[in-house]
Amino acid sequence: MVYIFIFLLGLAVGSFLNCLIYRLEKNESFVGGRSYCPHCKHALQWIDLIPLISFFFLGGRCRYCHEKISVQYPIVEIATAVIFLLIFNIFPPISHMAEVINLIFLFYIASSLIVILVYDLKFYLIPDKVLFPAIIITLLYRLLLAGEGGIWNYILAALAASGFFLFLFLLSRGEWMGFGDVKLAILLGLLLGFPNILVGLFLAFLFGAIIGLGLLFLKKKGLKSEIPFAPFLIIGTFLAMFFGIQLIQWYSNFLLL
Repeated sequence: MVYIFIFLLGLAVGSFLNCLIYRLEKNESFVGGRSYCPHCKHALQWIDLIPLISFFFLGGRCRYCHEKISVQYPIVEIATAVIFLLIFNIFPPISHMAEVINLIFLFYIASSLIVILVYDLKFYLIPDKVLFPAIIITLLYRLLLAGEGGIWNYILAALAASGFFLFLFLLSRGEWMGFGDVKLAILLGLLLGFPNILVGLFLAFLFGAIIGLGLLFLKKKGLKSEIPFAPFLIIGTFLAMFFGIQLIQWYSNFLLL
């Protein structure tokens, strides 16, 4: 029953994240106001807003104007629910209040990263309104509840990751990396620390290279085409957060063969 609750919570949060992504781009407040269809602007009823169910019940179309609803909505809802389940399974709040706080913190950070991923994928921009609060909250969390290795582990990881991307940004004059990636690297370093930040960056560049070559092969992108890198950084971060230690151990054992 607890896992069902976490999954449903993830669906509900994912639905809110979809609304947040849309309103960020429109520069609208996400605190108040009725949700509405982006095509006909008709206010949506509660039956139109049930996470995941409404999309399939309505056949992926608006009830009022019958325009197609973006598949982003169910994908974000399902992805959020799955990530919440993974977080709860790997970092369960067993007894101590610190574990409960850690779970809430990871739910918040995961939600922020999902918003950044989708926003950058759609608009080629990392929203500072989401990134800066996440950096501040993560830094405060590390200052108050730094784990093994202490706060300096996370600060050095943030400086190293952001410094690396800043070097690439300056070297290429912004052609290889955007400055938003430099700022995002601060958050990822504070979140992962050493050595997980190295795992996250390695996976990000690996996936970026694979997808980039695939798009070139399919002629979807050219050599000078812009590809947002934040989604690869965030996917690498999630994998490092969930499986970083196992990946490091596997690689170490592989080298010893």
